[in-house]
Amino acid sequence: MRQPFEIAGTTLTIHLPAEIDHHNAEGIRCEADRILKRKPIRRMVFDFENTDFMDSSGVGMILGRYKAMRFMGGTVVAVRVNERMRRILTLSGVYKVIDIYEDMPRQF
Repeated sequence: MRQPFEIAGTTLTIHLPAEIDHHNAEGIRCEADRILKRKPIRRMVFDFENTDFMDSSGVGMILGRYKAMRFMGGTVVAVRVNERMRRILTLSGVYKVIDIYEDMPRQF
């Protein structure tokens, strides 16, 4: 089974769970922040391949990681976003600040 947090060079990929609610969002936030403090991460990838549900705490977690990465001069993208998640990201405004790709971008 794939690990939820995967580091390759300066890229941190977060394989999101099926549901991102308050409990999951807090755990992801804590672990991502811990990794950002210890590793020289320049790119963060949110992989939505298995995600079918996300509430406002998930949106907040993503925006918070975006702000942290931007402050450090890094970038954030989302990949493998299904139609339901794309709609949530669009309505919440996340789509305006992070790029969404069908699969992992080549430059990563």
